[in-house]
Amino acid sequence: MEFQILLSNLTNPTLLFFVLGIIAVWLKSDLQIPESSSKFISLYLLFSIGFKGGQELAHGGINQEIVYSLFFGLLIASIIPLYTFFILKMKLSISDAGAIAATYGSVSAVTFVAAVSFLDSQSITSDGHMVAVMALMESPAIIVGVILMMKFDKEGSQSQETDLKTVIHHSFTNGSVLMVLGSLIIGLIADTKQAEGIKPFTTDIFKGFLAIFLLEMGMVTATRFSSFLKYGWFVTVFSLAIPICNGCVVSYLSQFVTNEIGNRFIFAILAASASYIAVPAAMRLAAPKADPGLYVPMALGVTFPFNITVGMPLYFFIVNYFS
Repeated sequence: MEFQILLSNLTNPTLLFFVLGIIAVWLKSDLQIPESSSKFISLYLLFSIGFKGGQELAHGGINQEIVYSLFFGLLIASIIPLYTFFILKMKLSISDAGAIAATYGSVSAVTFVAAVSFLDSQSITSDGHMVAVMALMESPAIIVGVILMMKFDKEGSQSQETDLKTVIHHSFTNGSVLMVLGSLIIGLIADTKQAEGIKPFTTDIFKGFLAIFLLEMGMVTATRFSSFLKYGWFVTVFSLAIPICNGCVVSYLSQFVTNEIGNRFIFAILAASASYIAVPAAMRLAAPKADPGLYVPMALGVTFPFNITVGMPLYFFIVNYFS
């Protein structure tokens, strides 16, 4: 069964467009997605998942499971940067360790979108409140990462350059976080009948836009992949081992929070994902000494492709095994 799921995921059209993007760079093709179009598609995907999540949340209401889910998500996003930081600082500088720890503690909205698409291919859905969980998991890791850098930077320069309040404000007002949270709230309070009027835009064309976005992600991945090879085997192993560890552990632990297969799978993929949008934006302020050529390619060039090819079928199998 797990092999069939893996095969189905590898032949998913959206994933194949990701592969096409990688091939385009390898062939040195002039294929490119205009930057303005790329930004629009990014905003569209965040708007769509946020609005649909708000609508589903409005239908279901607030209950104990939702509260537990939100708390569980915040706990995951706080613990991951704590333990990964101490692993990373054995080999890397404090700034790089803090930035990477924040990257892997935070989440990838694009991986979340791909996970929703994966569930759809299995005829399974996740509850709307998981969108809120994803949005809330963006920021805690950034805050924890900054605090750790402040505490362990022996030179003290990090503390002087970093205003924690500014970083916290930036992490919550980052465009991707604001869009998904804002769309979630609008979907929650919007009239159901009038919301049906934009359903063709929020639902019917979703996978087409996702395919084009993953095409660009493939090109970006291929472009940046080689930039961190100078750091050696440690960062590559970390980029694969940490997602596997986080995803598998949360696949098991999520059964104590919810019985819904879709929700448990989303928890696993959020724990396994790494941010390459919100965190890099925040780290420009919080960790100017950290190398973006390290933590961005780790998340985008290694962890992201792993999660959408091998990771998703693996976590889905574990979730089902312990259901």
